[in-house]
Amino acid sequence: MQVIGPKPSNVVPSLLDAMQDGNEYGSIVSLAPADGNIVPELRRALAEIEGARGRPCICYAANLVRSGAADTAIAASDHLPFSEMVGRIDPAIKQVDILLATPGGSAEQVNLFVEALRPRFDSVEFLIPYKAMSAGTLWALSGDRIWMDHRAFLGPLDPQVPSKDGALVPAQALLTLLDKIQKEGDAALARKQNPPWALIRLLDQMDQKQLGAAISASNYVLTMAAQYLERHKFRTWQTHRSTGQPVTDQDRQRRALEVAGVLCSHDRWKAHGHAISRDVLWNEVRIQIDHPDAALQRAMRRLWALLYYTFDKSPVVKLMVSSAYAFFRMQHMIAVEARP
Repeated sequence: MQVIGPKPSNVVPSLLDAMQDGNEYGSIVSLAPADGNIVPELRRALAEIEGARGRPCICYAANLVRSGAADTAIAASDHLPFSEMVGRIDPAIKQVDILLATPGGSAEQVNLFVEALRPRFDSVEFLIPYKAMSAGTLWALSGDRIWMDHRAFLGPLDPQVPSKDGALVPAQALLTLLDKIQKEGDAALARKQNPPWALIRLLDQMDQKQLGAAISASNYVLTMAAQYLERHKFRTWQTHRSTGQPVTDQDRQRRALEVAGVLCSHDRWKAHGHAISRDVLWNEVRIQIDHPDAALQRAMRRLWALLYYTFDKSPVVKLMVSSAYAFFRMQHMIAVEARP
């Protein structure tokens, strides 16, 4: 399956073999694989991760390199290829890793991904080499563990809803504005004054259908995040670190709601695209993030460099790859390869 375009003069048998530690992308940016087929290289890089982890790894990655690239969001059209990729894992295997890089997308589709994974595997863990934002963060919260490179980020749980012109608007920003209008209006009435005219005009111009969608989407994401944390991420949390006391079901439920609430807070993060580092997630959000050891970090960075190369050098906007399956969505076509 040829993915990379015309060959430059500096062709090499293997990008992975030419790759230099600490300069992963820089060392291959001017090179090209001999046959233009990046799939064997991606599979070799996945095998390095599997060797470090001792379990299968599947990759779901969208183009985070080219700003504004179309069809990068998690969407219903991903469901069939993702299900096929999962279905090609040996049924006897009950543990899986997901290397995830995504700008976000449909929270409802994330729930379908989770429903495809959790009944099938006893352990699902996420490897984040760069960004898993918005709905990608929601998906990662469904894992038993989250492994992040120190250069990686998650994002606020802030769904987007369409405006009248079709543009997507962060739901939390709309609800924050509505809350501001209500509070300032109530304060003015308490002083026996009319609410400011500018606020009245804003309220008149707000789309009730869009506001309803924003409320529904925000409640959905908050509910699903809390459920994922309670059922999966906090499932093995047995003892309070500070007191040594046993953790109860009520403790898990309460903590899950707290973490989900923080990640859904527009007041806390201010922007839909705010990047939250693993240190902030651990120290401020207080959710455990695992740090890769040297072997896993090297393998994750090598695969991410190949993914970055693929997105930078080709029309690929999204890919799903495992040892037995490869799906590429490109700007004008789709390519699938499944091994027997």
